[in-house]
Order: sequence, then structure tokens, then C-alpha cells
Amino acid sequence: MRIRLRVRDASLGTQLFVLQMVIVLLAVGGTGGVWAGHTRNQLDSLHQQRALAIAQSVAGLPQVRDAFELANPETVLQPLAMSVQQETGADYVVIANDRQKRYAHPNATLIGKQLSTDGTTVLRTGRSWVGTETGTIGTTVRGKAPIRDEYGTVIGLVSVGVLQTTVTGQLGAALPPLVWTALAVLLAGLALAALITARVRRQTFGLEPREIAALLEQREGVLHGVKEGVLALDLAGRVTLVNDAARELLEDVSVGAGEDLSRMAVSERMRDVLGGADPGEDRVVLHGERVLVLNRTPVSVRGQHRGWVVTLRDRTELVRLARELDDTSSATEALRAQAHEFANRMHTVVGLLELGEHDAAISFITRTTRGTYATDLRERVQDPTLAALLLAKSAEAAERGAELVLSEDSAVPEGLIGDPQDAVLVVGNLVANAIDALDGAEGTIEVSVQADAGGLRVRVGDSGPGIAPDLVDEVFREGFTTKAAHSGPRGLGLALTRQACLRRGGWVRVRNSGGAVFTALLPAKAPGLRGSAVAWRSGGSEATRAGEGGGVRRPSPPHGVRP
Repeated sequence: MRIRLRVRDASLGTQLFVLQMVIVLLAVGGTGGVWAGHTRNQLDSLHQQRALAIAQSVAGLPQVRDAFELANPETVLQPLAMSVQQETGADYVVIANDRQKRYAHPNATLIGKQLSTDGTTVLRTGRSWVGTETGTIGTTVRGKAPIRDEYGTVIGLVSVGVLQTTVTGQLGAALPPLVWTALAVLLAGLALAALITARVRRQTFGLEPREIAALLEQREGVLHGVKEGVLALDLAGRVTLVNDAARELLEDVSVGAGEDLSRMAVSERMRDVLGGADPGEDRVVLHGERVLVLNRTPVSVRGQHRGWVVTLRDRTELVRLARELDDTSSATEALRAQAHEFANRMHTVVGLLELGEHDAAISFITRTTRGTYATDLRERVQDPTLAALLLAKSAEAAERGAELVLSEDSAVPEGLIGDPQDAVLVVGNLVANAIDALDGAEGTIEVSVQADAGGLRVRVGDSGPGIAPDLVDEVFREGFTTKAAHSGPRGLGLALTRQACLRRGGWVRVRNSGGAVFTALLPAKAPGLRGSAVAWRSGGSEATRAGEGGGVRRPSPPHGVRP
């Protein structure tokens, strides 16, 4: 019991070594035992057949038959038997008559007495017999043959035997080669067991089974407990590990161990990031309704590259809050600008009144309140959410030295734009992109918004440098940006715009006409199928061929809305 406990408490290497040695010992011992048993059976069979051959030879001698006719057959048969025994190396040669009375025996005192073993089978059947029996000189393997007269009648028998101690001695002489072979096998098994044990220790980093089990439990707990998604890929691009958070973030994608990256139902952008075609940190990817940030890190084990680990973070809520904060900041700036302008007007009115220019003050107030840009904007864009957004964006453009004008064809009756969040997202991102395109330079941004039962049509043009022809289809890809330096995730605005339009069965396109001109269709209600990505991918060239949208116009001062 104490030895068993010690083995159980031993290290993994020791247990493996002991187990392998036990297996080797059992294999060698079993093989040796089978070999010894087989050899012993062969020796027994060999001596039995040899004894039978001697017995048959003696029984066939003419002088043996003739001796049975004498008054004292033993006088002839005893010397003959002893001579055969000496010449053949048999341990005994016995001759007896049909009444089993001995005529020859190694012990002369037993001549004339009955056989110690029964010879009835040979005498009655006339057939030879082989086997193992115990007689007067010990246990022997023997052969018995009948003696026949000239007429074929059985008149006696001859029994020849070899002591089992002689057989055992021959077996012992054959054992040394077996022993040396067994020792060589044991030494080889010892060496191989030591090598296997050392290899297992290297592969398990010297950890014991309980430590490996604890590490596995900890890994499972950490892997499935973290909020970030974790996806591990091997060198062939197959998924080797995925946690619950990653499955939740990729809820509409079949992700499991052994899944091939090339067959996963993800966007090309995500496949590029996961596969390393788009390297870098904090790569922004749109997946369904989520904004994900991916980081791909190589994994090395003992200096050898084994694969990659990709972490996925959900930034959807953060991006939404950032957009709302940006809209709030824009509205605040607009209110600040209006307050500043209103204070200037009030100072002018107060000055005119102090100077006694009452008619001039009344005329100034009348002109000021008759055509404010807010009133003009509200008349054309009756939806309050969209009107507030345009008002805020006009103030932002003015702060950055640009001028935002609302085209004469703009008309948005209240209640026709569908989901105001999508409308604000599309218009806000397109206008923000136009403001960024001017990059602080003086210029004009023209906005056209039209709404009817079919949805909202938006056209935003700027007087900036436009978009390079080879980038027309790239600007809508998430993560794409032309800004050399930036902080935070970029390249989301136009990608989110495209996503919102496609989700509701619309489209968004861009062309160059005195600057970049973006056009978008945002249906009032989403169709049964989500938007066609194929229509968008050819959107840039289709917009150019169809002639949708318009260039940047500079309306006369009485028209439009200026901050």
C-alpha cells in the first residue's frame, strides 16, 4: 500500500517511466515464458519420437523374436537392451512379454517382475505409443513399440525412455541466449523509456498532470470570462480557439475549432484583417450592426511561430455615443454662434436707440427678423431633427471657414424621412466628410435633401480637390482614410453611411464634378432583404453614368442658407 501511494504521488515522468518499464518487463517475461514453454514442448516431442524410433528398431530385430522362444529370454535380451541403451544414450530400455513380465531392465533385480506402468494399450491394439509416465527410475518421456512374431502376433513390447531431468538440462543449456536477449531488450526498453519520459517532460514543460489540469481550468475560465472576443488561428488559417465573446460578436457566422478562414462568411475587410493582409493595430471593421476593433498578434512557442491570436472589441456603443457627442457639440457651436450674432445685433439696436435713431433701429430690427437663415431652413426642412442637424453643421462649417448652402430644390416634409437616426447618420456623415475635404480652406458645401413617399434623397457636394478616380470605390470601405495623422478610429463615417443605406435597400455613390459629389438614397422603410452590396460596389461608376446629383453651385445671396 505504501509503495502504491508513493508511485501515485510521484511525478508524471516517474510514473511514465515505471509504467513503461512494467510493460517492458511483462512483454519480455511473457515472451520468455512462451519461448521456454514452446522449447520444452519441442524437446519433449523430439525425445518421444526418438525413444519410439529406438523401441521400434529393437522390436524389429530378429534376435529379439528368436529370444522369446528360449527358456530364459533374459539371457539374450538383457545384454542386448543394455548395449542399445548405452549406444543410443537412452536412460532405459525395457523388454517385456505379452504378460508384461520384464526380460530386460537397467536394474537387473527387476527382471522377471511386472512392468511398473501399464502396457495393455500396446499389447492389445498392436500400436505404438508415446507419452510421459513415472516408473521405477523416475518420470520419463517414453516410446513403446509392440514385438510381433513371424505370424504378426504381438508377443511382447519394447519401452524406451529419457528422464525429464535430461530434457530439463537441455532446456537449461538453451536458456543463456534467451537471458542475454531479454537483458538486451530490457536495456533497450530502459533507454527508450527514458527518452520518452524526457520528451514528455519537454512537451509538458515539466508540468505535472494536476498542474496541467489546473492550467486548463484557468484557461477556460479566463478565455470565456473576458469580455473581449478571442480568436486563435494556426499557420494554415484554421480556427484553433474561440471564446464565447467572439461567438457573440460574430453571431451570424459559423465559428468553431477547425473552421477555415477562407470559408468563413465574413466580409472581405474582416478576412483581410484576420488573415494579415491588412496588418496594424486597432483595425476597424464593420460586421452587421456592430463596429469592431481587431488586433492581430503573432504567437510564438519556444522561438517558433505557431499562429496568431486576434482580439475583437465591440465599439458600436462608443461610436454611437461619439457621434451623438459630435452632434451635440455641433449644435452647441451653432447656438454659440447665434448667440454671438444676436448679441452683436442687440448692441447695434441699443446704439441706434441711444443716438436717437429710432427709425433706423426699427428698420434694422425688421430686416434682421424678416429673413434669418433658421427660418428659411425650417421652411424647407420641416423635420425638426434633420433641420437641427443642418443648422449645427452650417455653424461648424462657418467656424472652419467654409460656407454651407441649402439648394433651392430641397424639400423635406415632416414625417417622410422614416427613421430619423438613419437620416441624421447619412446626412451628418456626408456633410462632415465634405467639411473635412475642404481642410480648413475657404469653400462652399452645397446640400440638397428631398423627401417623399419613396424615402430621402441626399446630395452633398464640396468645392474641394475631389477624389482620385482609383479611390472612388475605396472611400466607402471601413478603415479607409486619406488623413495622414489622426487619433481614434477613422474611416467609419462613409462606411456607416453605406451600411445604413444598404440596410434599407438604398445606395450611396460618389463622383467628381468640381469637387466630390456624394448622392444617397435612403428608403423610408427597409425591404425584406437587406441592401444589395453588389449595387453599391458598382455605385461610383453607375452614378457617373446616370448623371445623378449635381456639381457645387454658388447660389445668389438671397437664396440658400448661410451661417
